[in-house]
Amino acid sequence: MEDRKLAIQIENLIYKWPKQNRNLLNISSINIYEGEQIFLVGPSGSGKSTLLNLIAGILVPNQGTIKIRGIVINELPGYKRDLYRVNHIGFIFQQFNLIPYLSIEENVLLPCLLSCRREQNEPGPVKEKARQLLEELDLPQDIWNKKVRQLSIGQQQRVAAARALIGRPDIIVADEPTSSLDYDRRVSFLKVLMKQCSQQNTTLLFVSHDLNLASQFSRTINLTEINSECHG
Repeated sequence: MEDRKLAIQIENLIYKWPKQNRNLLNISSINIYEGEQIFLVGPSGSGKSTLLNLIAGILVPNQGTIKIRGIVINELPGYKRDLYRVNHIGFIFQQFNLIPYLSIEENVLLPCLLSCRREQNEPGPVKEKARQLLEELDLPQDIWNKKVRQLSIGQQQRVAAARALIGRPDIIVADEPTSSLDYDRRVSFLKVLMKQCSQQNTTLLFVSHDLNLASQFSRTINLTEINSECHG
């Protein structure tokens, strides 16, 4: 790993929720390299989703530094963290965060409308890339114009994945992205996600409770082993 660049570097991170006395996270160090596919595991309530939100700049730690590709993201003002996230990070949220009044296709294209960088990253028309991702994720053409509120939970989850992947972000942060998928769709979903990340040298940080998936990743990080708040 020494000859590879760091994608995510965390040092001396402490985070606790407002009005809480106890720290939720107390992590001395995490290093994740460009192109790695990381499986992040830990019991419910251990802070996995919180860690993802800290890495994405949605939350800010009480102490410590979070470097994303050399940028200390937690030292940026809020609007610059938002800009950095839309330009560089694809986030598959646990609750999807799709725009209900937009169509499937419009939701997928949204990052490229918000970020010129994401649009320019695609070698061809972004609409073609959006349609390719939708097809690969088993979302047929006859539903692309439907509003996302008309979709099943599993379909919404796959739309959220396509939205995160478009525009070749440097990092994909995925919070339980297969939780609503049956076995066959879970397998195909992972195949598409990992293929896209490998082709684009995108770093993948993937949270799941399904330990059967761990073997498909380059490395597993167990939050209970690196978070000293879990050791009490």
